[in-house]
Amino acid sequence: QVQVAESGGGLVQPGESLRLSCLASGRILDFYVMGWYRQAPGKERELVADITGGGMTNYGRSVKGRFTISRDDAQNTVYLQMNSLKVEDTAVYYCNARIQSLQPEFGSWGQGTQVTVSS
Repeated sequence: QVQVAESGGGLVQPGESLRLSCLASGRILDFYVMGWYRQAPGKERELVADITGGGMTNYGRSVKGRFTISRDDAQNTVYLQMNSLKVEDTAVYYCNARIQSLQPEFGSWGQGTQVTVSS
């Protein structure tokens, strides 16, 4: 099973952009679904976006049109481009790798990277 590690979090102002990266320890095979999830204080973890090996994407309602997920299987890396960030995007962002037949909770999770949007 692959291991994943996130990077790229930080503190930004509302309206700014940030790109998160998720590096997998092994090959991201085309049957892996790669996803980004986030958890804000006092809230449950929620899907931000995920992408299949075939490039099909799925976004959470609150980020649709602002965030873009992409994957570079040759580099074993998944990206989350976040534009027009809002204060409510503040959360710990987690990368997830799973075989398509599994639910996310049974996949591999990274340690998370903090994204803080504040003026």
